[in-house]
Amino acid sequence: MNSHVLLLYLATWTLVAISPGPAVMCAMTLATRYGFRQALMGIAGIQLGHFFFFGCVASGLAALLATASVAFLVIRILGALYLLYLGVRIIAATIRPRPTATTAVLAPGGRSLLLQGLAIQVTNPKALLFMSALLPQFIQPDHALLPQLVVLLVVTIAVDVLVLSSYAYFALRGAQSLRDSGVTVWLERAFGAALIAFGLKLFSATRQ
Repeated sequence: MNSHVLLLYLATWTLVAISPGPAVMCAMTLATRYGFRQALMGIAGIQLGHFFFFGCVASGLAALLATASVAFLVIRILGALYLLYLGVRIIAATIRPRPTATTAVLAPGGRSLLLQGLAIQVTNPKALLFMSALLPQFIQPDHALLPQLVVLLVVTIAVDVLVLSSYAYFALRGAQSLRDSGVTVWLERAFGAALIAFGLKLFSATRQ
């Protein structure tokens, strides 16, 4: 793959990864509620979603979904419902009594967090359609397809993990410094409200 094309993709995907979205909200929420290690499990699930997207692009499924209105509608509704469910669950959890210093917050199992991150990513139709539109721009037709997809996938995951981990880390540090003031509760509610907003946006989104 041409180094110029690779650097251009790196810059493009970095801007995409930095932009707030369901994945960012997921990483920050898990960090503030359960800790950085648990957030990494959710981030790992999000990366599994990239394998799904790249596989779809490689097999031509992304192009099919982009033109199949019923399939797109189903994915959009499922994604919206899941984001609404997560947002409501996060807000509801802040209403319950907060744990004391002697009571630890019980985090879900690693598999549950992994699947949560995966579900958030693969039920986001905009992510799939974006990938189907973005990746072909960086594929050089005179080179083998598979090696190019592997390189782009590695770059995508590396950037995504770095960005989402940074979001999770700074969200956790901010929550820890504000925990005693009670601001953490409102921070978590803001994350939950953001997920609900993304879910509602999916419901109202129209296929471009």
